[in-house]
Amino acid sequence: MFSVLLYSYHEPREWFDCMGLALVPVGLVGVTLVLIAVQGIICVLMAAPFALALAALGGALGYAIQARHWRPKQTPAMFSILILLVPAWFGAERAAALRPPVYEVRTAIEVNAPTKKVWNEAVAFADIPPPKELLFRSGVAYPIRSEITGHGVGAVGAVRQCIFSTGPFVEPIEVWDEPHLLKFGVTASPAPLNELTPYGHIDAPHLHGYFVSEEGQFLLTALPGGRTRLEGATWYHNAMWPATYWHWWSDYIIRKIHSRVLEHIRAQAESR
Repeated sequence: MFSVLLYSYHEPREWFDCMGLALVPVGLVGVTLVLIAVQGIICVLMAAPFALALAALGGALGYAIQARHWRPKQTPAMFSILILLVPAWFGAERAAALRPPVYEVRTAIEVNAPTKKVWNEAVAFADIPPPKELLFRSGVAYPIRSEITGHGVGAVGAVRQCIFSTGPFVEPIEVWDEPHLLKFGVTASPAPLNELTPYGHIDAPHLHGYFVSEEGQFLLTALPGGRTRLEGATWYHNAMWPATYWHWWSDYIIRKIHSRVLEHIRAQAESR
C-alpha cells in the first residue's frame, strides 16, 4: 500500500501500474529468500498465496486512496495519517496479546485384528517403509518408528519416542488404559521439515517453536467379528499468523502422518 502511495504521490496512477508495483516485489522477495539460503522452497510456496493476496489487497487500497483522496492540498496530511496508523496498529496487536488456538486432528481406520494385537503395535511399532508420498519426499518430516523406554513401561511414567525423519518426539505417557487408550504428552519435538533448498542445509528460524505438538493419543474400540477401530489424535498449536490459514496446511500434513502410522499398524496387526 505504501509503495503505491509513494508512487502516486505527485500524480494519479493506473490500476495495473499500482497492482504491478504491489505484487512484483513480493514475488522477487520470495525468490531472493530462496537464493540467499534464508528460506526453503516449500515454505515460500506455502506462504505465497497468502503473501500475494495481502500484497494485492495493499495495492488495491493504495490505488483507491490515491484515486479518491489525493488532492494537492490534502495529500501530505492524508499520507501522514496513514503512516501514523502503522505503529498504532502494531501497538493494538501487542496490547491484544493474542495467543494461538489449540487445534485437534483425528484420523480413524478399521483393523481386521483384535484390540490386543492392535494395541501392541500402536505402543511401539517397527520401521515403516520409506514414504512414496511427494509431501514427505520433498522434505516434510515423517514418522519412521516408535519406541518405549524408562521406568514403569506399561504404565504412566514410561516414555515413548516416535522417531521422525528429522529427529525424535519425546512423549511421556499420561494415560495407559490397555488395550483401549494410550495418551501421551510431548516434551520435545524435532523440526517439522527439512527445507527443500539448492544448498546443503538451512535452518530457518520458523522451524523451531512455531508449530508445536502438545498431546497425542491412540484410541482403540472393539468391533464385532474381532475387528478394531483405531483412532489417532493430535493436539497442537501453530504460532504463525494467521492461524486459520496455516492450520489448513498443518491439519493436512498431520492427517497424512496419522495415515502413514495407522496404515502401518493395520498392516502389522493383520499380518500376525
